[in-house]
Parts: sequence; structure tokens; C-alpha cells
Amino acid sequence: MKLSARNQLKGEVVSIKEGAVNAIVGIRITGGEVITATISMESVKNLGLSVGKEAYAVIKATSVMVGVD
Repeated sequence: MKLSARNQLKGEVVSIKEGAVNAIVGIRITGGEVITATISMESVKNLGLSVGKEAYAVIKATSVMVGVD
């Protein structure tokens, strides 16, 4: 699979919090950080996601917000 998104972070699924329509999926990447994404329950099933499975967090953004205290 090839994607145009440059930010492709390989990791392991560490959590899936299922809801009625969507799920919040946590992926632990190199360094120990966990990235979360909200995806449809249909996508969870189509991708065969489960805790412990290898997956990629793919980030494609046209804008990024930066904040400071």
C-alpha cells in the first residue's frame, strides 16, 4: 500500500474503545507515545483491528495549530 501522506507512524494497537457508531483507537508508536484516532466501527471491523495488532497512524493535515501556556 502506498499513500501520499508523509506522516505514517508504525505502531501497535493498545486500545479500542467501542461506541455505537465510532471507536477510539490507540496506537503506541516508537518512543512509547500513544496516538488516538476516532474511526467508524465499520472501519474497525473492515481493518480487522484488535489490541496487539500492528497498524499505522497516518496523518494528513492541511493545518496545524500551535499553542503555549
